[in-house]
Amino acid sequence: MRHGKKINHLGRTASHRKAMLSNMASSLILHKRISTTLAKAKELKKFVEPLVTRAKEDTTHNRRIAFSYLKSKEAIKELFGEVVEKVGTRPGGYTRIIKTGFRLGDNAEMCIIELVDFNELMLKDAKPAKKTTRRSRRSSGTTPSTPAAVTAKATAVEEAPVVAEEAVEEGVIPVAEVVEEAETPVAEATSEESEAPDASAEGETEEK
Repeated sequence: MRHGKKINHLGRTASHRKAMLSNMASSLILHKRISTTLAKAKELKKFVEPLVTRAKEDTTHNRRIAFSYLKSKEAIKELFGEVVEKVGTRPGGYTRIIKTGFRLGDNAEMCIIELVDFNELMLKDAKPAKKTTRRSRRSSGTTPSTPAAVTAKATAVEEAPVVAEEAVEEGVIPVAEVVEEAETPVAEATSEESEAPDASAEGETEEK
């Protein structure tokens, strides 16, 4: 029985499994992204991340331990060089798994495993947007320059007759003054109309 043994053997012997993970880790470090099944990617994540943590301290001892796992001088050089420069500031979580669907042959769940700080598209999306500040200029002169001022002036003009009616009702303004103000335009109009026929009549007499 295998009680408490949560390791995924991936259907391989111990030597085959170690060799496979070593090759996959070297490929991930060199190419920064590989495509594989989800089960293998989860095991590779547990295999390669302790090596990246160890590579933060560049000593001969750590290089030899990493080489015992990876078996590749090119991968060691890349791990202790470019990879640590990019992901060395992180406290962990150096890899990312992105699911890509199911394989056609055996319907195995596929994914992409990559080093997080080498995906330029996601890094562009993660950058915070710059704050834009707008400076508002004060209007010079008495004319309103903003739409809010124009609307305020229009509402003030509309409210003026209402205020006059309320003042009349309360007895502040005499009724006679309001009536005179209302009738003066009508009187002027009638006087202009009365003058118009006289002028036409004078023109007719001159023609005769």
